Amino acid sequence: MLKRVTTSPYFAWIALVFGILCIGFSAIFVKLAWVPGSVSTFYRLLFAAIAIVPIWVYKGRKIPPRKDLILITIGALFFAIDLFLWNTAILLTSAATATLLANNAPVWVGLISLIVFRERLPAKFWFGLFISMVGLNVLIGIEAWNNMSFNKGDILSLVAGFFYALYILYTMESRKRVDTITFMTFSVVIMTVALFFANLFLGNPFTGFSTQTWASLAGLGLISHFGGWVAINYALGHLKGTNVSVTLLAQAVVTAIMGIIILGENLNIYQIVGGLLVLTGVYIVNRRK
Repeated sequence: MLKRVTTSPYFAWIALVFGILCIGFSAIFVKLAWVPGSVSTFYRLLFAAIAIVPIWVYKGRKIPPRKDLILITIGALFFAIDLFLWNTAILLTSAATATLLANNAPVWVGLISLIVFRERLPAKFWFGLFISMVGLNVLIGIEAWNNMSFNKGDILSLVAGFFYALYILYTMESRKRVDTITFMTFSVVIMTVALFFANLFLGNPFTGFSTQTWASLAGLGLISHFGGWVAINYALGHLKGTNVSVTLLAQAVVTAIMGIIILGENLNIYQIVGGLLVLTGVYIVNRRK
């Protein structure tokens, strides 16, 4: 009798680590490209679409049912706003801070679930929320609260996390029925079209960039978006979702380290302590049942 061949969990963990490294470079690529946030978002999605659409065609995937297609479209628009705001925020604050604040999406998911869906949240959620809020205040700085002068990049990062939470809530049902390649293909194509018209409306240029900018935009789309999320989605299919979601918090650590090495963005004590508290709070929220 032939034994059933199973995928080693070690390979799934390797894929997860690779995916985290890829998305950890997202903010670095945006900084190096140094173009308007809507432009870097557009090319991030365009390069990812160029990579994933041929795979979808080759595998002969079908168009999702109308109900799922509507959910994917709404979710994609929320995700496009998230990336637009986050890429803009990265140019206004440090890469590490923008990534840390945008990672508060699980907290937003919980609060939206409480208010909209009347979901009862356990004590661990509220404890995690408290720790995260303390870290947020330390990260933003006491002086900013005293003068009521907040960094625009920090605010945009927080709002970006809210829209990513909406993306999660709108797409989690369709993700149960639609395969990863089809889901990513339609999401990326819809977002690319949305950002194309957004840039036309804003009057932003699509060409005339330096070699470094083009290389950074290609890296943002092919490495961070396509490579990173394909690897992470693969890991999600072979590991526990809670383990993956918590491990993904390492993205902020990767970004902080790369920000120091590549961008020279050294962290002060408030950013370090506040960042650790934010990550701890989000970890507790993510681990809730």
